[in-house]
Amino acid sequence: MKAVILAAGKGTRLRPLTDDKPKVLVEVNDKPLIEYAFDSLIDIGISEFVVVVGYKKEQIMERYDDAYEGIPITYAHQRDQLGLAHALLTAEPYIEDDFMLMLGDNIFEANLADVVDRQAEDRADAAFLVEEVPWEEASRYGVCDTNEDDEITRVVEKPDDPPSNLVMTGFYTFTPAIFHACHLVQPSDRGEYELPDAIDLLIQSGRTIDAIRMDGWRVDVGYPEDRDEAERRLQEATTDAE
Repeated sequence: MKAVILAAGKGTRLRPLTDDKPKVLVEVNDKPLIEYAFDSLIDIGISEFVVVVGYKKEQIMERYDDAYEGIPITYAHQRDQLGLAHALLTAEPYIEDDFMLMLGDNIFEANLADVVDRQAEDRADAAFLVEEVPWEEASRYGVCDTNEDDEITRVVEKPDDPPSNLVMTGFYTFTPAIFHACHLVQPSDRGEYELPDAIDLLIQSGRTIDAIRMDGWRVDVGYPEDRDEAERRLQEATTDAE
Protein backbone atom coordinates (compact mmCIF):
# COMPACT_ATOMS: atom_id res chain seq x y z
CA MET A 1 0.00 0.00 0.00
CA LYS A 2 1.22 3.51 -0.80
CA ALA A 3 1.26 6.33 1.74
CA VAL A 4 0.60 9.99 1.08
CA ILE A 5 2.43 12.33 3.47
CA LEU A 6 1.23 15.92 3.57
CA ALA A 7 4.32 18.10 3.92
CA ALA A 8 3.52 21.36 2.10
CA GLY A 9 2.75 23.62 5.04
CA LYS A 10 4.59 26.79 6.02
CA GLY A 11 4.31 26.12 9.75
CA THR A 12 3.61 29.76 10.62
CA ARG A 13 2.73 28.83 14.22
CA LEU A 14 6.16 27.22 14.59
CA ARG A 15 8.06 30.40 13.76
CA PRO A 16 10.91 31.21 14.15
CA LEU A 17 11.73 27.49 13.70
CA THR A 18 10.26 27.56 10.18
CA ASP A 19 11.69 30.87 8.97
CA ASP A 20 14.36 29.08 6.94
CA LYS A 21 12.92 25.59 6.45
CA PRO A 22 9.65 23.76 5.77
CA LYS A 23 7.70 22.61 8.79
CA VAL A 24 8.46 18.92 8.31
CA LEU A 25 12.22 19.55 8.52
CA VAL A 26 11.96 21.05 12.01
CA GLU A 27 13.96 18.70 14.20
CA VAL A 28 12.71 16.85 17.25
CA ASN A 29 15.54 15.19 19.16
CA ASP A 30 17.86 16.00 16.22
CA LYS A 31 15.61 14.21 13.71
CA PRO A 32 13.33 15.95 11.17
CA LEU A 33 9.62 15.54 11.73
CA ILE A 34 9.06 13.88 8.39
CA GLU A 35 11.48 11.08 9.25
CA TYR A 36 9.24 10.06 12.13
CA ALA A 37 6.44 9.71 9.57
CA PHE A 38 8.70 7.78 7.18
CA ASP A 39 9.86 5.39 9.91
CA SER A 40 6.36 4.77 11.29
CA LEU A 41 5.08 3.92 7.83
CA ILE A 42 8.02 1.63 7.04
CA ASP A 43 7.23 -0.28 10.25
CA ILE A 44 3.77 -1.14 8.88
CA GLY A 45 4.94 -2.26 5.45
CA ILE A 46 4.62 0.73 3.16
CA SER A 47 5.52 0.19 -0.52
CA GLU A 48 5.97 3.80 -1.70
CA PHE A 49 5.80 7.35 -0.36
CA VAL A 50 3.93 10.12 -2.15
CA VAL A 51 5.09 13.32 -0.45
CA VAL A 52 3.05 16.48 -1.05
CA VAL A 53 5.45 19.43 -0.92
CA GLY A 54 5.00 23.18 -1.20
CA TYR A 55 6.77 25.72 1.02
CA LYS A 56 10.56 25.50 0.48
CA LYS A 57 9.97 22.19 -1.28
CA GLU A 58 13.50 22.07 -2.70
CA GLN A 59 14.94 21.43 0.75
CA ILE A 60 12.84 18.27 1.15
CA MET A 61 13.47 17.05 -2.40
CA GLU A 62 17.22 17.63 -2.25
CA ARG A 63 17.53 15.98 1.15
CA TYR A 64 15.65 12.76 0.33
CA ASP A 65 15.85 12.64 -3.46
CA ASP A 66 13.92 9.62 -4.80
CA ALA A 67 14.02 7.21 -1.82
CA TYR A 68 14.20 6.92 1.96
CA GLU A 69 15.69 3.76 3.44
CA GLY A 70 15.14 2.06 0.08
CA ILE A 71 11.45 3.02 -0.19
CA PRO A 72 10.70 5.03 -3.37
CA ILE A 73 9.50 8.63 -3.03
CA THR A 74 7.30 10.45 -5.52
CA TYR A 75 6.71 14.18 -5.02
CA ALA A 76 3.46 16.04 -5.67
CA HIS A 77 3.49 19.86 -5.62
CA GLN A 78 0.80 21.91 -3.88
CA ARG A 79 1.43 25.34 -5.39
CA ASP A 80 -1.04 27.21 -3.17
CA GLN A 81 -1.82 26.46 0.47
CA LEU A 82 -5.57 25.92 0.10
CA GLY A 83 -6.29 23.23 2.68
CA LEU A 84 -5.80 19.51 3.24
CA ALA A 85 -8.39 18.38 0.68
CA HIS A 86 -6.65 20.53 -1.92
CA ALA A 87 -3.27 19.08 -0.88
CA LEU A 88 -4.57 15.53 -1.14
CA LEU A 89 -5.82 16.13 -4.68
CA THR A 90 -2.27 16.85 -5.83
CA ALA A 91 -1.46 13.20 -5.03
CA GLU A 92 -4.40 11.78 -7.00
CA PRO A 93 -2.40 11.04 -10.20
CA TYR A 94 -0.10 8.73 -8.23
CA ILE A 95 -2.73 6.66 -6.39
CA GLU A 96 -4.52 3.71 -7.97
CA ASP A 97 -5.78 1.74 -4.95
CA ASP A 98 -6.35 1.94 -1.20
CA PHE A 99 -3.75 4.12 0.49
CA MET A 100 -2.62 5.57 3.79
CA LEU A 101 -2.62 9.28 4.56
CA MET A 102 -0.43 10.82 7.24
CA LEU A 103 0.09 14.43 8.26
CA GLY A 104 3.82 15.05 8.18
CA ASP A 105 3.87 17.12 11.38
CA ASN A 106 2.55 14.34 13.66
CA ILE A 107 4.69 11.94 15.69
CA PHE A 108 3.06 8.61 16.57
CA GLU A 109 3.85 5.83 19.00
CA ALA A 110 0.56 4.07 18.41
CA ASN A 111 -1.38 1.25 16.78
CA LEU A 112 -1.20 2.41 13.17
CA ALA A 113 -1.19 -1.19 11.94
CA ASP A 114 -4.71 -1.69 13.34
CA VAL A 115 -6.00 0.96 10.95
CA VAL A 116 -4.31 -0.66 7.96
CA ASP A 117 -5.57 -4.10 8.98
CA ARG A 118 -9.14 -2.79 9.18
CA GLN A 119 -8.88 -1.31 5.69
CA ALA A 120 -7.62 -4.65 4.38
CA GLU A 121 -10.77 -6.37 5.65
CA ASP A 122 -12.79 -4.66 2.87
CA ARG A 123 -15.44 -3.83 5.44
CA ALA A 124 -14.96 -0.07 5.34
CA ASP A 125 -14.32 2.57 2.72
CA ALA A 126 -11.97 4.31 5.12
CA ALA A 127 -10.56 3.88 8.61
CA PHE A 128 -9.23 6.60 10.92
CA LEU A 129 -7.10 6.53 14.03
CA VAL A 130 -9.00 8.63 16.57
CA GLU A 131 -8.21 9.91 20.04
CA GLU A 132 -10.18 11.16 23.02
CA VAL A 133 -8.87 14.54 24.14
CA PRO A 134 -9.95 16.93 26.92
CA TRP A 135 -13.13 18.73 25.87
CA GLU A 136 -11.42 22.11 26.01
CA GLU A 137 -8.89 20.95 23.40
CA ALA A 138 -11.32 19.36 20.94
CA SER A 139 -11.95 22.60 19.06
CA ARG A 140 -8.33 22.48 17.78
CA TYR A 141 -9.08 19.41 15.66
CA GLY A 142 -11.48 17.67 13.33
CA VAL A 143 -14.08 16.27 15.75
CA CYS A 144 -15.90 12.97 15.08
CA ASP A 145 -19.33 11.65 15.98
CA THR A 146 -19.64 7.86 16.01
CA ASN A 147 -22.45 5.31 16.30
CA GLU A 148 -22.63 2.16 18.43
CA ASP A 149 -20.55 0.26 15.85
CA ASP A 150 -17.68 2.80 16.04
CA GLU A 151 -18.52 4.04 12.56
CA ILE A 152 -17.95 7.74 12.02
CA THR A 153 -21.23 9.51 11.28
CA ARG A 154 -20.04 13.12 11.15
CA VAL A 155 -16.83 15.15 11.15
CA VAL A 156 -16.66 18.84 12.05
CA GLU A 157 -13.49 20.87 11.49
CA LYS A 158 -12.38 22.92 14.53
CA PRO A 159 -15.90 23.58 15.87
CA ASP A 160 -16.58 26.29 18.43
CA ASP A 161 -18.96 23.88 20.20
CA PRO A 162 -17.56 20.35 19.70
CA PRO A 163 -20.19 17.59 19.46
CA SER A 164 -17.75 15.15 21.10
CA ASN A 165 -14.19 14.95 22.38
CA LEU A 166 -13.19 12.27 19.86
CA VAL A 167 -10.82 13.75 17.29
CA MET A 168 -8.98 12.69 14.16
CA THR A 169 -5.28 12.18 14.73
CA GLY A 170 -3.66 12.66 11.36
CA PHE A 171 -3.50 9.01 10.23
CA TYR A 172 -6.09 7.57 7.85
CA THR A 173 -6.65 4.91 5.22
CA PHE A 174 -8.88 5.59 2.22
CA THR A 175 -10.08 4.13 -1.04
CA PRO A 176 -9.69 6.40 -4.09
CA ALA A 177 -13.31 7.50 -3.53
CA ILE A 178 -11.93 10.26 -1.29
CA PHE A 179 -10.58 12.06 -4.36
CA HIS A 180 -14.05 12.41 -5.89
CA ALA A 181 -15.27 13.86 -2.60
CA CYS A 182 -12.34 16.31 -2.49
CA HIS A 183 -13.25 17.53 -5.97
CA LEU A 184 -16.77 18.35 -4.72
CA VAL A 185 -15.71 20.30 -1.63
CA GLN A 186 -16.45 24.03 -1.55
CA PRO A 187 -14.16 26.53 0.21
CA SER A 188 -14.80 26.93 3.92
CA ASP A 189 -15.14 30.21 5.80
CA ARG A 190 -11.34 30.12 6.05
CA GLY A 191 -11.10 30.00 2.26
CA GLU A 192 -9.69 26.46 2.35
CA TYR A 193 -10.81 23.10 0.98
CA GLU A 194 -11.19 21.15 4.21
CA LEU A 195 -10.58 17.40 4.45
CA PRO A 196 -13.37 16.93 7.03
CA ASP A 197 -15.82 18.40 4.50
CA ALA A 198 -14.72 15.78 1.96
CA ILE A 199 -15.07 13.07 4.60
CA ASP A 200 -18.60 14.26 5.38
CA LEU A 201 -19.46 13.94 1.68
CA LEU A 202 -18.25 10.33 1.79
CA ILE A 203 -20.48 9.65 4.78
CA GLN A 204 -23.50 11.31 3.15
CA SER A 205 -23.01 9.14 0.06
CA GLY A 206 -23.34 6.01 2.20
CA ARG A 207 -19.68 5.12 2.60
CA THR A 208 -18.57 3.40 5.79
CA ILE A 209 -15.75 4.90 7.84
CA ASP A 210 -14.47 3.03 10.87
CA ALA A 211 -12.97 4.70 13.92
CA ILE A 212 -10.01 2.90 15.47
CA ARG A 213 -9.27 4.09 19.00
CA MET A 214 -5.67 5.03 19.54
CA ASP A 215 -3.56 2.79 21.76
CA GLY A 216 -0.43 4.77 22.54
CA TRP A 217 0.24 8.45 21.95
CA ARG A 218 0.85 11.08 19.32
CA VAL A 219 1.92 14.71 19.28
CA ASP A 220 0.71 17.17 16.66
CA VAL A 221 3.69 19.53 16.39
CA GLY A 222 1.92 22.80 15.64
CA TYR A 223 3.62 25.12 18.14
CA PRO A 224 7.14 25.29 19.68
CA GLU A 225 5.77 23.93 22.95
CA ASP A 226 4.45 20.88 21.05
CA ARG A 227 7.99 20.14 19.90
CA ASP A 228 9.09 20.27 23.54
CA GLU A 229 6.29 17.84 24.45
CA ALA A 230 7.29 15.47 21.63
CA GLU A 231 10.90 15.48 22.79
CA ARG A 232 9.80 14.69 26.34
CA ARG A 233 7.59 11.81 25.18
CA LEU A 234 10.30 10.32 23.01
CA GLN A 235 12.88 10.55 25.74
CA GLU A 236 10.48 8.81 28.14
CA ALA A 237 9.90 6.06 25.59
CA THR A 238 13.66 5.57 25.17
CA THR A 239 14.14 5.39 28.93
CA ASP A 240 11.32 2.87 29.33
CA ALA A 241 12.82 0.68 26.59
CA GLU A 242 16.23 0.51 28.30
